[in-house]
Amino acid sequence: MFKAGDTFSERFVVSAQVHEQFIALFQDKNPLHTDEAFAIAKGFQGRVMHGNILNGFLSYFIGECLPTKDVIIHSQEIQFKNAVYVEDALDFTATVEGFYESVNAVEFKFSFKNEASKIVAKGKIQIGLFT
Repeated sequence: MFKAGDTFSERFVVSAQVHEQFIALFQDKNPLHTDEAFAIAKGFQGRVMHGNILNGFLSYFIGECLPTKDVIIHSQEIQFKNAVYVEDALDFTATVEGFYESVNAVEFKFSFKNEASKIVAKGKIQIGLFT
């Protein structure tokens, strides 16, 4: 089902609605994420979106975009490289780095790039396949 080199792509938009619902759900109202003037004073272009929104996109990718629903996340690692702002469109790419049939596991290397093709986050995620 999976082999090294298989690549998956998706586009995600960090809409104002996604941002507002993340704040409503998790109550993280840090001024870097909620106060435009504060974020600009810290050297950013505007309010910086919560990095963990990208973890939600990873969950969606694993749960909804793969050719099987018989999966579970074993581990994930993410490095945040550049800020993401409201209404940014992010191109997500995940490539199979390894398929370990003996333990029914797949490891992906992934990245999120903004519209300027700048990497905003990258990492690895390992999933298990149910038999």
